[in-house]
Amino acid sequence: MIQTKTTPVDSQAPHYRIGAVAKLSGVPVTTLRVWEIRYAAFTPSKSDGQHRLYSQADVLKAGQLKQLSDAGHGISAIAHLDTASLRRLLLQQHPTATATAMVGEPVPPGGRKVAMAVVGRAMASRVTAPQFTLQFLTHSIEVSDVFEDLAHAAQAASSEQPQILLIKVSTLNDNTRAQIENLVARQRILQTIVIYNYGQLVAVEALKVSGLLVRREPLSDPELSDLISSVLLVDAASSVGAFNPTALIPARKYSDATLRRVAGISTNVLCECPRHVAELIGQLANFEQYSQECLNNSTKDAHLHAYLRAVSGSARAMFERALEIVAVHEGISLAEAAPEVVKAPFPPKG
Repeated sequence: MIQTKTTPVDSQAPHYRIGAVAKLSGVPVTTLRVWEIRYAAFTPSKSDGQHRLYSQADVLKAGQLKQLSDAGHGISAIAHLDTASLRRLLLQQHPTATATAMVGEPVPPGGRKVAMAVVGRAMASRVTAPQFTLQFLTHSIEVSDVFEDLAHAAQAASSEQPQILLIKVSTLNDNTRAQIENLVARQRILQTIVIYNYGQLVAVEALKVSGLLVRREPLSDPELSDLISSVLLVDAASSVGAFNPTALIPARKYSDATLRRVAGISTNVLCECPRHVAELIGQLANFEQYSQECLNNSTKDAHLHAYLRAVSGSARAMFERALEIVAVHEGISLAEAAPEVVKAPFPPKG
């Protein structure tokens, strides 16, 4: 992996009220207040309206304290520690977690490690900085490769098969779009995120239509973290039927036409399960697309839309597996119907 220079970022800027910290970290508001008042775990600032405001580092620390206290550590003994010291304790708790080149915290029990290739040295320095962290989900991101630019990425071979490709370009035009699409196809990337400074609308929209997440700078660390988190599978459990999910949300399997065909089949299953499951998949896919568009087009409530996309995409993938189980039971084919070929009439003789 190419070594990069760490770029300092301001992770201490207050962003969150205590209710948001509770939701993101999983620690109840009452517990956070006790940790703050009794053990001085946090020192929030105050807004003009005298509301306590917590930083991204506070959110990270709250989650770390929860993991360690759940593992048996006394809060009085660890509340005063900074996030780096807490991370070392977590690494001792889970020694198999990779400690270098990671975005976020060590992989929690049941979590997944995701390989990510980055195009752009400055972007790689940004996401591998200790201050950068994912806000939710039980995954850890390992930067497997760093490429200078798109030309370098097209010529170099990845050290391993990355699942996520994070691309930073200054200008996004039709030529850049073609380079990105060729790179994604050659590397067989599952999810691609493109960050640009200036771009042509046609090129931007073409990448979005292809399923890529595209955002324009300036982009804060929390917003970039949201983009990465939005492609990660929420439910990492593998005990639901024969469902064995990967770390990333898989692409949609079935078209609207196939779902409509399955929904219209009459079966002997109680409650018309094929129809209900097919309709649910369609609804979840539509909401997943809606959330992605909101995440692409606006920074407002980006964290919420990132989470909603991850949840709806994960649920859609699980229901697709459920549909496959129902289809096998009922003898229903899920094969995509071949498009009808309309033959042109022969020209008149003579």
